[in-house]
Amino acid sequence: MSRFVSFSRVAAVSLIAAALTGCASTNSPLIGGNKVSYGDSKGVELVTNEFGSTDLQKLAESMARSLTQVPTIRGKRLTLSEVQNKTSEYIDTVEITKSIRVQLMKSGTVRFVADTADMHTQTQEIMRQTQSGMYDKSKSKKIGKMVGADYRLVGGISSIVKKNSDIKDVYYKLSLELIDNETGELAWADEQEIRKTSRR
Repeated sequence: MSRFVSFSRVAAVSLIAAALTGCASTNSPLIGGNKVSYGDSKGVELVTNEFGSTDLQKLAESMARSLTQVPTIRGKRLTLSEVQNKTSEYIDTVEITKSIRVQLMKSGTVRFVADTADMHTQTQEIMRQTQSGMYDKSKSKKIGKMVGADYRLVGGISSIVKKNSDIKDVYYKLSLELIDNETGELAWADEQEIRKTSRR
């Protein structure tokens, strides 16, 4: 009887170990000899003190939050020009621009229309529908119906880098301005800052 109980316990432990091993291999599959696992896309990334994913998310969310607090833009139409990179390093400013746009769209506060960069594609689409002869004229989009933007949003990201033999300090600043297209007035402006320091 004791041998049977001991055997049952060993079998149970073996099954649990096998199950745990199976779970671990599912979460971290062995691909090409390396274990690959998912990370938290919102987790703080501090691999280096160069501009990273956490910085992009933080700046985009902070700017969108600030802009949505301006009461005069509620329900208005905007264009958002690509954020200009004024730093000495490569920064994907297209992604910063897209992230700001996404955050603003999620807020439901503003709407976006085609800006200068998108106008060529927008015009080609309308011409294709109206002049190619491939579309039912009663259902194709008409020339002269595009809606102008009330405001344009422009800005840039800059940095200051200081370093010595022991420390590297990087300061980033994202600045945005909202300009009234009809009057040319500056309707809103803000800047968000990040400082990152690394030690050898």
